[in-house]
Amino acid sequence: MVALCALAALNSCGGGGERTKVPDTYKVKFETTKGDFVVEVQKSWAPLGAERFYELIKADYYKDARFFRIVPGFVVQFGLPADPAKADAYAEFPDDPVKQSNLKGTLSFATRGANTRTTQVFINLGNNARLDSMGFSPFGAVVEGMDVVESLYAGYGEGPNQMQIRSYGNKYLESSFPNLDGIKNATILE
Repeated sequence: MVALCALAALNSCGGGGERTKVPDTYKVKFETTKGDFVVEVQKSWAPLGAERFYELIKADYYKDARFFRIVPGFVVQFGLPADPAKADAYAEFPDDPVKQSNLKGTLSFATRGANTRTTQVFINLGNNARLDSMGFSPFGAVVEGMDVVESLYAGYGEGPNQMQIRSYGNKYLESSFPNLDGIKNATILE
């Protein structure tokens, strides 16, 4: 089971509860059904977001997850797990102040309102600076393979139902939205 993290110990999750030091800057390689892309995370941009993302990558949370929401020119969204048993494994965590703009290629956590970020992330497909004033705080950017991100299957738009994904995971997506691209693996580059 994926480790549960208390808000007070957001950067201390890991096997056995030991403190995990999250680097100030780190890269994550995403292997997808369309090819690979690399994200560089900057802890100085959004410390809590950078720590949560690191924790999720280390826990293989995104493995086999689908890019379930793609709005061309706007965003690519992912972060609901392939296995619905993992859907509630991470508590909401506090917002970071917005220090960087939501420009093309940057990543931010999705939110339903103040301090409701969990595991869902979006990659900006255009200049979405209007999201800055809404509290979406970028924590990293695609540094290699943006062409891969832009080639992900967008034919379903916002069609997949997030509650159904949370309840049934990839079983729902594979039966109702078989053309969605997905994440084969996501790893920290050492």
